Amino acid sequence: MKHDVDVLIAGGGLNGPTLALALAGAGLRVAVVDPRPADARADEGFDGRAYALAVASQRLLAALGLWGDLADKCQPIRQVKASQGQPGEGAARFFLHFDSAEIEEGPVGYMLEDRFLYRALLSGMTDNVDHRSGLSVIDHDTDDSGVTGHLSDGSRIRARLLVGADGRGSGVARRAGIARRGWDYGQTALVAAIDHDHDHQGIAQQYFMPTGPLAILPLPGNRSSVVWSETRENATAIAALSDRDFLDVLRPRFGEYLGEVSLAGRRFSYPLSLSLAERYVVARVALVGDAAHGVHPVAGQGLNLGLRDVAALAETLVDAARRGEDIGAINVLERYQGWRRFDATSLALGMDAVNQIFATDNPLIRAARGLGMGAVTAIPSLRRGFMRQAAGLSVDPMPRLLTGRAL
Repeated sequence: MKHDVDVLIAGGGLNGPTLALALAGAGLRVAVVDPRPADARADEGFDGRAYALAVASQRLLAALGLWGDLADKCQPIRQVKASQGQPGEGAARFFLHFDSAEIEEGPVGYMLEDRFLYRALLSGMTDNVDHRSGLSVIDHDTDDSGVTGHLSDGSRIRARLLVGADGRGSGVARRAGIARRGWDYGQTALVAAIDHDHDHQGIAQQYFMPTGPLAILPLPGNRSSVVWSETRENATAIAALSDRDFLDVLRPRFGEYLGEVSLAGRRFSYPLSLSLAERYVVARVALVGDAAHGVHPVAGQGLNLGLRDVAALAETLVDAARRGEDIGAINVLERYQGWRRFDATSLALGMDAVNQIFATDNPLIRAARGLGMGAVTAIPSLRRGFMRQAAGLSVDPMPRLLTGRAL
């Protein structure tokens, strides 16, 4: 049967369009079916949503030709400070301190607003990607030669491969019979942005509270992104507060180092859970991003994990196509799964362990945690190892796009 495209991507968040650009740039025909209207996330206004991009993710965007327009819109993360905390007490005596001056690659990462990244992806897809906005893939059929995606408007697209980039509740994964494992954390993430009097100096702050971690992440100017994890009960009550009362509860949790603060943009909240797909691939189907692994935001690695998937899958498919292989065949797709599944699962479980370790307020455990954090800070080789991990530079083997090289 004739194929309309080589790869059909279900999901138009960030991972789907990034994968589309990587594949199309290497000569494959790609369609992206995006449930949101084309302008839904390209609003000029600031809404508070932002991402911590690892160095490797920044290199991927540079390899796709996107970073030139994004570089002046991001905030480099020059230092990371992490400590235990208690409301009203500020940082503990012992803490982790990572300084990007200790590694050759530059900043540990970059903070970038959702609106800028999504707009760059939309612009990139204009010429060589069939981008279908406001539609969903509601069903698909596979056979020996390809896959047919059934769209919500009644149309169909025939492809060699269907990629599910459609989030934790992935319809692609469900229809493909891919089960998920995981558990609920009983926590909710409260997300907001704040304006403040004092310069953040490019420092990302992480406070580990008994009820969940609190991250204060630097944005351009005197503005920061807040990702605050609380117990479900506490978060429900806090989310219902007025903006003024919300700030009154937030301020004591990280102290006064930023001076006076005020809310910028909207407030968001979402429940936290761990969700891992048992497989990333079946014949004619592959999963990327949250469709494959939904993780705790404690280290801000969710998008970075997805972009690692994108880089590995793109390289696998492009190299297979150049060898004349069927890119939807299971033997090709299992190369991608073998490349990514262990790394993503290990990191997901590692973040889960960190969240669990800091969830107890036992004084003896608190003391042990503090000593451990102080020890890491005191040993240069450990510090650099953690920084390289956070920067996404310890992936082995490293996909070409994550080094800044084109496919």
